[in-house]
Amino acid sequence: MLVCAAATLGTRAAAAQDSGAQQPPPSSRTAVIEQAESEKAAHLHPYGPSGLEQTINNIEEAMVSQSIRFHPYFESAYAGGGFTMGAGYRRFVSVNNLVDVRGSLTVKGYKRIEGEFLAPRLFDRRGRLSVVGGWRDATRVGFYGIGMDTSVKDRADYRFTQPYGSAALDVWPTRKLLRLHGGVELSRWNIKPGTGNEPSIDTVYTPATLPGLGTSTTYVHSDATLALDWLPAPDYARRGGYYAISFHDFHDTDAVYGFRRTDYEAIQHVPILRETWVLSLHGRLQLANAAANQTIPFFMLPALGGGSSLRGFGSWRFRDNNSLLMQADWRVIASRFLDMALLYDAGRVAARRSDLTSAPLKSDYGVGFRFHGALTTPLRVEFVHSNEGLQIVFSAKAAF
Repeated sequence: MLVCAAATLGTRAAAAQDSGAQQPPPSSRTAVIEQAESEKAAHLHPYGPSGLEQTINNIEEAMVSQSIRFHPYFESAYAGGGFTMGAGYRRFVSVNNLVDVRGSLTVKGYKRIEGEFLAPRLFDRRGRLSVVGGWRDATRVGFYGIGMDTSVKDRADYRFTQPYGSAALDVWPTRKLLRLHGGVELSRWNIKPGTGNEPSIDTVYTPATLPGLGTSTTYVHSDATLALDWLPAPDYARRGGYYAISFHDFHDTDAVYGFRRTDYEAIQHVPILRETWVLSLHGRLQLANAAANQTIPFFMLPALGGGSSLRGFGSWRFRDNNSLLMQADWRVIASRFLDMALLYDAGRVAARRSDLTSAPLKSDYGVGFRFHGALTTPLRVEFVHSNEGLQIVFSAKAAF
């Protein structure tokens, strides 16, 4: 029996020696793990944005930061001008106030140049004053007729040049939510024959059949807005809302084409799943009335069509005294700098307010891609389909 016990102990000792040969002791395993972690740490580096992310960051910095003197400027002289390129130069004239001179040119030859004095921190940071002076030239603005019963085949082009000067004051009495706006602008609309491939408007209409054709009209435009505004930023938001009523008075110094217009607008962003999805809704109603014994000229009528209203139709596609617009975007936040969206628009213009909802609305649908920063949307690309075909939208600002 003693021999058997010794044999058993010898077998266990041999097995333990074999096991020890295959697995390092605890101290050795710890050293291996520490060495692996040390090698991994040697290759770690702080997170850096990709090339596209850095480009978006740089553009947003240039557009938003007032400390950068030279900056890009993508505002077209008028909607429908096509791809726009421009630049500006800003300079501080005091601690907070600055002067900004900028200009832009589109592929269709639309031109714009203007200067702005901006005082963004008045009244203990509750007020913002903007004074602007400039000139613009839109060479081939589309006109399809008045009302909904028009065709794309009816298009005629007109051109206008416009010198203008304005002053606007925004005040937040409670710092948040309530916003008051007031402004005045002096401008002169010089209506001229179009320069595009489409027929010029003066070959299709006469001053008797189209009020405002071939005129030069000087307007004193005053406006006032009362708004509830809790959007994080006006040009990119995933939450918040904006509800406003605006009153506009366009006084013609010759008392021929004066009119008034009232705008009602509502924007609401509804975040879902911690803002990874966002339902964005927009509605706008514009109601215009001619002044006593005067007429609203064709170029000042409320309009729908283009990259910020009925996106599946050409710019300024429908015009009349009144307009109704409803929009919805279902946005998916793909990354920190990219949103993808399914979108839908519906709208109508009419001579009488009661006709805005008494007949079917024009509608469109599509998909969109928005490259954005925290506060701005430097590039918006949308593919939108309507019964008049496919429209591709390129814009340097949010849809709404």
